Amino acid sequence: MTALAAHLERSHWWQSRVVRRFLNHRLALPGLVMISLLTIACVVGPYLLPFDSLYIDLRARFSPPLTGQHFLGTDPLGRDIAARLLMAGRTSLLVGFFAMVLSVLVGTIVGVVAGYRGGWINAVLMRTVDGFLSFPSIFLLLALAAALKPSPAFITVIIAVTSWMEVARIVEAEVRSLREREFVLAGRMLGLRGAHIMFREILPNAVGPIIVAATLTVARAILMEAYISFLGYGIQPPLPSWGNMLNGAQQYLASAPWLAIIPGVAITIAVTSFNFIGDGLRDALDVRDDHV
Repeated sequence: MTALAAHLERSHWWQSRVVRRFLNHRLALPGLVMISLLTIACVVGPYLLPFDSLYIDLRARFSPPLTGQHFLGTDPLGRDIAARLLMAGRTSLLVGFFAMVLSVLVGTIVGVVAGYRGGWINAVLMRTVDGFLSFPSIFLLLALAAALKPSPAFITVIIAVTSWMEVARIVEAEVRSLREREFVLAGRMLGLRGAHIMFREILPNAVGPIIVAATLTVARAILMEAYISFLGYGIQPPLPSWGNMLNGAQQYLASAPWLAIIPGVAITIAVTSFNFIGDGLRDALDVRDDHV
């Protein structure tokens, strides 16, 4: 019981220290606040607005922000930009989140198996990763998007297919550094199966870099969705996304610049916030300075 109590006290101290270091990070907390507010606005906001994203008010076409009933103005069809921005945020954030989940899942499995098994298994898996990385991801993404039906589900899968390799390399390097630790050797001596050691013993100790990679992957996925939707291969109207809002605004940059500025600012806030959170988590989970 004494050893268990000491372990629990140490675990609680470590978790408290991680939280404290994250909250003291000068960029992480503002990033967390910004992305939280943006997510809440996208979830709740459309229900609080007087117009939905498909309502057309022909008399208010090209209304600039802060005029009439349209807080952020209207687009060329007279649709409320605020309503479209928040509904687009739902789409873009969901695509980014689920693309992150898929890419982290695949990358973690590949990285754990390659790092723990080593030998020819590591060589085959990591050369596969190198093969995917040898193709410029944006061209691979556009090729897949052009060949498949551009629905949110397919766009999510396509982004995940082009994003898991970085996670695999991070996890593989971390697992290689852990596989010779005492707790792993003890598990082998006890006759534990390889799968148990990989996913029940090693993986929990490699969760820090995975969390950081996941946070940065969300930001990258949001950017990639915006990029391919801007080029017309991603989310298709009338379903709004920040990328296809930019696509529809490019011919009105001189006459109605707010059509591009508003979704551009939303993308910038989301991506920057996730990057700030990733930086904060990386510093908070860095145990090199822990002397315990």
